[in-house]
Amino acid sequence: MINLEIREQIQNRLISIEKEFDVEILLAVESGSRAWGFESLDSDYDVRFIYKHPINWYLNILPKRDVIEIPIVDLMDYNGWDLRKAFFLMNKSNPVLYEWLRSPIIYKKNQEFFEIFSQISIEYFSQISTIYHYLHMAKKNYKEYLKKDLVKAKKYFYVLRPLLACMWVETKRSSPPMEFEILVSSFLKENSIKNEIDDLLFKKRNGIELGEIRRIDLLNTFIEDKIEYFDQLVLNYDSIKKPNSSKMDIAFQTILNI
Repeated sequence: MINLEIREQIQNRLISIEKEFDVEILLAVESGSRAWGFESLDSDYDVRFIYKHPINWYLNILPKRDVIEIPIVDLMDYNGWDLRKAFFLMNKSNPVLYEWLRSPIIYKKNQEFFEIFSQISIEYFSQISTIYHYLHMAKKNYKEYLKKDLVKAKKYFYVLRPLLACMWVETKRSSPPMEFEILVSSFLKENSIKNEIDDLLFKKRNGIELGEIRRIDLLNTFIEDKIEYFDQLVLNYDSIKKPNSSKMDIAFQTILNI
């Protein structure tokens, strides 16, 4: 979890961002390894947020910049999306946006915004888009980092988590939780695969160097089996018709007037 001093530092920085950019931050959360639950002692703080401008900012012909990106300083990484951009990404069932909505670490939340936004997001969630996203992530990291005799141990997390997320979407038909341990406990009960994962997780959290290690064949076999399975599964998914965009228009207008 985030200690009180760091949390206050982040919340104060969010206040200064609001003043600097003349915006209101509606939701600010932790994303990345600290929210996933497999951070190292020196992991960055990946603060992600959704914000809105005053209404007049949106009354323009030409598009304006719709992201706020703050240079990383002392492990602090701040990045935010404008509300209209967030709705546009919701329409595409962007898995990163859906992860923000399920982050276990929240720095700021406008409750009225959150209830409206999260409720309508359920209607725009796409199983096929989400599985494609996580499957691509798993395949890319596996191919680049885990197929040699010596592999980067921490990369196992960046392959296993998206594959477990695919399993969640297939069985639960909803956006997966961010927490890696929830995904593990949901699909990997007490067995040798879970034991290997628990050992890597303990080492990473406690600052034990996770450099190159010999490939863990048990995990590699599990990964290859799941990649092959989901490669076939996505071929059989039917596309899902999205709700009428007028629902998002109404929600967008409502939130602007909160």
